[in-house]
Amino acid sequence: MIFYYNSRDLNCKKPFGAVACGKKIYFKVQAKDGIFVENIYLVITKDGEDDCYYQMNYTGTENNNSVFELQVTISDIGLYWYKFQTNTELGSFVFGKGENGELLQNGEPYSLTIYSSEGFTPHTQNGGVIYQIFADRFNKGVDKACHFNKDGVLKEWNEEVTIIDSDGVFRANDFYGGNLQGIIDKLDYLKALGVTMIYMSPIFKSSSNHRYDTGDYMCIDELLGDESSLARLIAAAKEKGIGIMLDGVFNHTGSDSKYFNKLGKYDSFGAYQGIKSPYYDWYYFINYPDEYACWWGITVTPTVNKNNENYRKFILGENGVLDKWTKLGLAGWRLDVVDELDIEFVNDIRKRVKSVDKNAYIIGEVWEDASTKIAYSQRRPYLQGNQLDGVMNYPFKNAIVDFVWNKDINIFINNIMNIYENYPLCVLNSCMNFLGTHDTVRAINTMCDYDIANTTKSDRLNIRLPKDVKDRAKARLKLATAILYSLPGLPTIFYGDEVGLEGYEDPINRRPFPWDNMDEDLLAHYKSLGKIRSKYKKAFGGTMDIKQQDGLLHIIRKGVDNTQNIQFIFNNTDVDKLFVAKNCVNCVTNKPLNDTVTLKTGEFLVIIPKNV
Repeated sequence: MIFYYNSRDLNCKKPFGAVACGKKIYFKVQAKDGIFVENIYLVITKDGEDDCYYQMNYTGTENNNSVFELQVTISDIGLYWYKFQTNTELGSFVFGKGENGELLQNGEPYSLTIYSSEGFTPHTQNGGVIYQIFADRFNKGVDKACHFNKDGVLKEWNEEVTIIDSDGVFRANDFYGGNLQGIIDKLDYLKALGVTMIYMSPIFKSSSNHRYDTGDYMCIDELLGDESSLARLIAAAKEKGIGIMLDGVFNHTGSDSKYFNKLGKYDSFGAYQGIKSPYYDWYYFINYPDEYACWWGITVTPTVNKNNENYRKFILGENGVLDKWTKLGLAGWRLDVVDELDIEFVNDIRKRVKSVDKNAYIIGEVWEDASTKIAYSQRRPYLQGNQLDGVMNYPFKNAIVDFVWNKDINIFINNIMNIYENYPLCVLNSCMNFLGTHDTVRAINTMCDYDIANTTKSDRLNIRLPKDVKDRAKARLKLATAILYSLPGLPTIFYGDEVGLEGYEDPINRRPFPWDNMDEDLLAHYKSLGKIRSKYKKAFGGTMDIKQQDGLLHIIRKGVDNTQNIQFIFNNTDVDKLFVAKNCVNCVTNKPLNDTVTLKTGEFLVIIPKNV
């Protein structure tokens, strides 16, 4: 290669990754000695606008290479793209981004996020752990406010979930009675896991067990408790240093709701019941009343017009949905299908929530790289300082799972660095990192080598992993979770994953928590990782170095003040590896190390300098 530049090399670009608005950015390109270079241009383009050309300055030689340098300052937040255009004695070339941040002739441009340094939430969760609870299935406590008043069945805790009703329809109307008091009763359990925030699936009144088809935003579902139950949970959790984050489902409501009222169960004049309903303009009717826009064509979740003034006031206004519940002391909101919400609606959600509590988190459900996300032909400015504080980090999940199975360190590092490079560090440290959610296969099943080809959903419902298969899966899961806990962001546990709860796709992955059948060894592993996060939380609020050495993966976390450094070493090869550990302490055993350590295949080591 005639030219050298790598966006991940601080000798080529400073500062690393996304850059705060108004901060100087330094670029350096080296040209191979002996090749006459007439000029090099840095071409920067704000997304959707024209190219801007900046001629780089020849500043001499370095290691027998010609050096071209430039400093630029970008004063407007936004998503930018850049590339290099060169004119040489060999011809003209354009270089973009190749693998691992290096130059690639005619490659795609590098992306560059310019963000507002004042636009993000203070990092009260640094070093924290999130625990996701599917409200109906975690734990059942005693609360006089709870009662069952639904079309469906209330099951015993150890009964199997329903995947389809006898008439061939899936209604998600089998319930187990997990409630808010049940969470209160298990706060000590969660505290022992290192949990600092509970993210709950929707808890507002609804006809389904998942409650993503909201019936009444102003009422807690009667099977979970009532408003006082939520207030007690928030207060009790806060005493233990745990925040409560609710799931905000604002793209659609339930057809069986106060607002649509298709089944006539509510004492309201719903949109389905007449065009003079105060809620009629909330929805998109195509052929009134039975043909209407709905989320993914699912008729029980009619899509809401987020531009409707009355709906916006209801969600965003004073004493509206966000105002009412945030004032109870919530730690934040996770926005369901955020890419279905228009930009201004997300902006206004943020404004309303932050007006109540500036430290409340706004997390979005995004499945791709959120810095370059396009939805409905619009670029989404999620991570530029005026919208989301973080996102659900599916790219990290995919990278970890791929690495555990395929063992390619270079691919893993590149996948991680792509996100690390594109997200502002303050955003990345606030993201939800996970191996499983209510929308995915259970973590233990993701890690198992059990063949489910040619099986039906009914077959998968009845599968229980054989002991040898589960033991292998558990070993992989331990490695995967250790990687998860080492990366920037907030490791997130889907309830039951920490005790080996099995399950394939929805709703099989939503079984009740197996309190009478927990894998204590796996649970101890999660607790150990939680203690490390808590004890060294300053290190997890800072930067990351990631590299491979002698086949071992190294992830080093450094606190912003450099007072805490912690290093994770992973052996994901098929052979045992040696690692020289000098003047350090094993964070799991708290024993000093000053010798060669053998890391068996699948094992990991967590160390800190001895005097820290």
